[in-house]
Amino acid sequence: MKITASNTQQVTQNLAKSTNETFQEKMKVSDNPSFQERLGDGLRNVANVQQDAAELAKNFELGTENDIAKVMVSQQVSSLAFQLTLNVRNKALSAYKDIMNMPV
Repeated sequence: MKITASNTQQVTQNLAKSTNETFQEKMKVSDNPSFQERLGDGLRNVANVQQDAAELAKNFELGTENDIAKVMVSQQVSSLAFQLTLNVRNKALSAYKDIMNMPV
């Protein structure tokens, strides 16, 4: 399409429309997880780490696992993951309280 002074507005509108449609298609196609999905995945990962650590500790107590270092590292990873989750929860709760206490 040839751009002239008379059809500049039409060309601009068509370009804006196609750009907006392309952007919306990219947003649909790309896999951008929401905050809720990311938070849920994080909590599931923490739960899985804790289950794995508990399983390794149980296996060590039963004598099927002989590597104490592996058991101890998994316990520390589990503890660290739980502490991180607890700190994220505390920060979110603190932010919520701050927002609720704001004067309107």
